[in-house]
Amino acid sequence: MTDTALARWERHNGVVLAVASLLFLASYALRVLGGGLPGALRDLCLAVALAAWAVFVVDYVVRLRLSGQRLPRFLRTHWLDAVVLLLPLLRPVRIVQTYQRVQRRHERPRLALHARVIAYAGVAVTLLGFAGSLALYQQEHIAPGADIVTYGDAVWFTCTTLSTVGYGDLAPVTPLGRLVAVGVMVCGLALLGAVTGTFSSWLLQAFARDGERPPEHAANAPGASHRVDD
Repeated sequence: MTDTALARWERHNGVVLAVASLLFLASYALRVLGGGLPGALRDLCLAVALAAWAVFVVDYVVRLRLSGQRLPRFLRTHWLDAVVLLLPLLRPVRIVQTYQRVQRRHERPRLALHARVIAYAGVAVTLLGFAGSLALYQQEHIAPGADIVTYGDAVWFTCTTLSTVGYGDLAPVTPLGRLVAVGVMVCGLALLGAVTGTFSSWLLQAFARDGERPPEHAANAPGASHRVDD
């Protein structure tokens, strides 16, 4: 692999991006759930969230410059980063992406491919579920006629939506809340498809290996001797 300036940048800024993602999520959670917090502390949380967002902007601009690509092509090849800049709901995904970059430093990943996919999906579901429930609660709990009035309601709705169960006992009523719900639905379908496909692939490979292995009784039979060429 060519050690370009872009590759070196992406290899060494993973920790910074992971910390920025966690700080953004923590400050956003405090602002949403900490209704009784002092005004100064809420302003500090807002400043931390904006600073974390600025880190993502700087990272995106630097990688654009180092790639030597024009903006349209860079957007096509790094579309997830562009979405992360625009949608706060997806910013925790950068933590999963950072873990992938760390794994690339090792010649042999610690987990097999199927295990890595399931592990990434599990982490992504947890982070997206937490961020989605926060965004949903922020938009819904003070809306007139809202069904989701507590954070527990938001967590329940997010879990049922991510799992594609959808009991229908709760539903968002605000436009932004419904937009968040649509994003959670799409993420749930994508992650469920990834896990299901990976598990099916693992089963097929396991069955194929078992089918190619000769039965023990046939291998140990008296007539199953190796033929020696003259």
